[in-house]
Amino acid sequence: MKTLQKGKSILSFSSRHQPAYTVDLGETFSVETFDCYGGAITSAEQLRPNMQIDYINPATGPIFINNLKSGETLVVDIEDIQLDKKGVMVLYPGMGPLGELVKETDTRIFDVNNGKISFNDAIELPIKPMIGVIGTAPLEGDVLCESPGDHGGNMDTKYITTGNKVYLPVFHDGGMLALGDLHATMGDGELNGSGVEIGGKVTMTLSKIHEAIPMPIVETEESFMYISSAENLEQASRKGMEAVVHLFEKKLALSFNDAYRLLSAVCDLQISQIVNPLVTVRIVIPKTVLSNIF
Repeated sequence: MKTLQKGKSILSFSSRHQPAYTVDLGETFSVETFDCYGGAITSAEQLRPNMQIDYINPATGPIFINNLKSGETLVVDIEDIQLDKKGVMVLYPGMGPLGELVKETDTRIFDVNNGKISFNDAIELPIKPMIGVIGTAPLEGDVLCESPGDHGGNMDTKYITTGNKVYLPVFHDGGMLALGDLHATMGDGELNGSGVEIGGKVTMTLSKIHEAIPMPIVETEESFMYISSAENLEQASRKGMEAVVHLFEKKLALSFNDAYRLLSAVCDLQISQIVNPLVTVRIVIPKTVLSNIF
């Protein structure tokens, strides 16, 4: 099994980038990733405002996928996520929604061992590895890796993890997949603007579906999640809700009114993150209602 090294990475998703790697559909391979700071912060003495880091969320890639065509859907089976041994969380005045209450700049480096994160002498956190950034080249232009969108990107969705599938729109032949920004753990919302940021290695297998999707979708054992990003919570929620209502109309042969009723009766609206350039939410469809969306 080959490993794609993290030394080749991008700071934006774009069809103009040249592929760094090429893989085949059906191939299982591993991808090394940096943390969101490119591995630049390694000690508590390094304070984020004092550092010249002119990038955020470097993503390993782009990865050209043979025989993947524009208008199809890329399916990423996440087989495993291995984390590095150290994670980092920075904090400084102005960071996150409560940034005006932060009076002291500091950096915390956390040991990550044996499935646990040593938060302090009294608190240990279980690791919940996840991929913060994963996406394909967008339809047009360049989208920085710090932002989410219909191509994927910085969705910061904690269910993008081992054992689940990510479905990504393909706007250009080859897809141009890239990923990075792992977290050892992160709560919904990423409420101060940071999870436990960490590098690592992701093992995945790729396949495709001959059908287009309007936005990324995550499949878990129990549900399908439409991942919707927009400028604010209301817009992101509306966009995701419309996509799911249209899905119900098509797959269940429902009128708009009944599809809208079903949405409200069984689907959950959940927040992935509120701290990136766009807000990201999930519309969660239980498989008891729709066992297959394709």
